[in-house]
Amino acid sequence: MTHSQTLARFIYDTRYENIPEEVIEFTKLCILDWLGSALAGKDKAPIQMINQFVEEIGGNPQSTTITGMKTSAVNAALLNGAASHIVELDDVHKGSILHAGTVVIPAALSIAEARNCSGKELIEAVVVGYEICFRIGEAVSPSHYYYWHNTATCGTFGAAAAAAKLLGLNEEQIASALGSAGTQAAGLWEFIEDGAMSKQLHPAKAASNGVISALLAEKGFTSASKILEGKRGFFKAMSDVFDESRITHGLGASYKIMENSFKVHASCRHTHPALDMIIDIVKENPIPLSQIAKINVNTYQVVLDITDNPDPQTVYAAKFSLQFCVALGLINQSASLKDFNEDTLWNETIREVMSRIDLSVDPVVNESYPEKWGAVVEIELTNGKILSKKTEYPKGDPENAVSSQDLITKFEQLTSGYDGKETKMYMERIMNLEKFSVVSNFFEKEMEGELWGQEKLHQQ
Repeated sequence: MTHSQTLARFIYDTRYENIPEEVIEFTKLCILDWLGSALAGKDKAPIQMINQFVEEIGGNPQSTTITGMKTSAVNAALLNGAASHIVELDDVHKGSILHAGTVVIPAALSIAEARNCSGKELIEAVVVGYEICFRIGEAVSPSHYYYWHNTATCGTFGAAAAAAKLLGLNEEQIASALGSAGTQAAGLWEFIEDGAMSKQLHPAKAASNGVISALLAEKGFTSASKILEGKRGFFKAMSDVFDESRITHGLGASYKIMENSFKVHASCRHTHPALDMIIDIVKENPIPLSQIAKINVNTYQVVLDITDNPDPQTVYAAKFSLQFCVALGLINQSASLKDFNEDTLWNETIREVMSRIDLSVDPVVNESYPEKWGAVVEIELTNGKILSKKTEYPKGDPENAVSSQDLITKFEQLTSGYDGKETKMYMERIMNLEKFSVVSNFFEKEMEGELWGQEKLHQQ
């Protein structure tokens, strides 16, 4: 069997009834976490530009966008994927180095609404979508990640898997959907040099291309049978070193969605290990800035590749500047969404502290990446004393987990600008998702029944 056929069989065979309860509950938390980021991001300028684009091109009113528009399932996935990535608080997986929620869930929701799927079917789709993109991401990482944004490339496969599951495709059709996903997989890191808006286009296109792949496969559209392992396939074309065994090892024995991590800081995940440590140090040892001679951050090479930016010029670029994030964490003891703004970006004290920060690669930490995303942070004081802390797992990793209540609180904070009844409504819908026979009104604000219009939905 080809890798696509193996994955297709797993996708086809996965059934809600066989998914453990803890996986179901965790999956609902992933959906809630995705929605919080999407609602917080929907009014940002790049998302409004994509919203205008979707309005202009039109589309059959099949699915709802986070902005309240009815459009095609493809366009809804496009817009909703972009919206959930922009505030930098979406989930992440260490081994595959990707944000699955921002590509899988928009694709799944758009098809679930268009085809009147049930809550259980939506959960199935999200579970298999995470599984597939995590496995493909692990197979090509970390070498793939230098040029390619894994969320954009590997995420396309996850979106296709989720959409294919909801469309009820057979194994042959699912394999074709994966083939079409692979040939559309793209997303280069060059945007980071300019702090450009392309990063939002990455999950947008991954989600929408996944939907396109599945919808075409439903009609009998064929694709490369060995899109992953073929001589001109995904592995050889897009990775210097790859491990094919990651595709099948333990497949079906457990669910990789349980390896998912959640963000607590509103910045690139690669800044989080150092952020955690600098905040812990200053909370335990209040230090006047005048007594700090130097701050050393020793971490893995990818951190420097992605976040070594001593002079960010925009708020968004600041989220990808380790120097800025460490200085912000030192001074504010926080790096939440509200901490990143124009005032902090140009704050003279933060800028001065940034000049005292030195970044370097720690060989031991680097060797452990991407299984462990670690950092060693040292504050050298003017009296010669050194305050130091290290971590292998930033807060939010399974090994350093946040609670379900933490994620609910995070959702409430991200949606604090919304009416409290509306946010409570969304929480009730998601946390009772398996009870609903249709999820076609996910974004509808007012419905009959106590929980997400349960009576109305069952009557349809």
